[in-house]
Amino acid sequence: MENIDLQKIYNLISEYVIEYGLSIVTALLVFVIGKWVCSIVKNVAAKVMVRSKVEATLVDFLSSILYWLLYMMVVIAALGQLGVKTGSFVAVVGAAGLAVGLALQGSLSNFASGVMIMIFRPFKVGHFIDAGGVAGVVKEIQIFNTVLTSGDNKVIFVPNSGITNGSITNFSAMDTRRVDLVFGVGYDDNLDEVKKMIEDVISSDERVLKDPAPTIAVGELGDNSVNFFIRPWTKTEDYWGVYFSLTENLKKASDERGFSIPFPQRDVHIYNEK
Repeated sequence: MENIDLQKIYNLISEYVIEYGLSIVTALLVFVIGKWVCSIVKNVAAKVMVRSKVEATLVDFLSSILYWLLYMMVVIAALGQLGVKTGSFVAVVGAAGLAVGLALQGSLSNFASGVMIMIFRPFKVGHFIDAGGVAGVVKEIQIFNTVLTSGDNKVIFVPNSGITNGSITNFSAMDTRRVDLVFGVGYDDNLDEVKKMIEDVISSDERVLKDPAPTIAVGELGDNSVNFFIRPWTKTEDYWGVYFSLTENLKKASDERGFSIPFPQRDVHIYNEK
């Protein structure tokens, strides 16, 4: 009797070991091998993004997200080998993710916009841009915000969604820029002489490019003046220097050569009634 009972116990233990032991070993193998594959995929993805010249911040962030997503799939697969019903587990995780997503809707929008900025690169650190309703030099591109420095040295944090949802003007993207000036003279002045004066002022500034050639043309017959449209080209970093310098030198040259620069005037007549 005792031998029969011991035999039953031995058989029962053997069945459990064979049934669950194999599952445990399989689950451990799935977990170990899966974790190893996750690390390899993370490293490969990071190298691909680095070769594609993706921002370093985005490389670390995206590779980490990819790793943990794959790691979660490995854990679920390992639990499935142990006989755990993973369907409900996945549903709970999905519901929790949805709740978190709704709670962080604004932040996720900024994050998605930050990823787009880092991938498509409409601007880089050091560029002067006008975006999100503000203008400044890009100091840092973060996951949720872009940091700008204004002309008066104020630091501005602009949400990335505010940048991608509107137009972006990048003043530093091209190597050259056109300086747009309007210079008005009186109707009595000789236009050929005025044009020659403008040519002399422009040619005296070495920062103005010869190619493309500057445009000097009568662009408007205004109420008080004949307006010349002046369009010289210069390097982007010299834009404001050329703009201010030409404006000042045109005024000085005009004074030296006796040209008039009209301005609106109004005659006031006063009548005394007795």
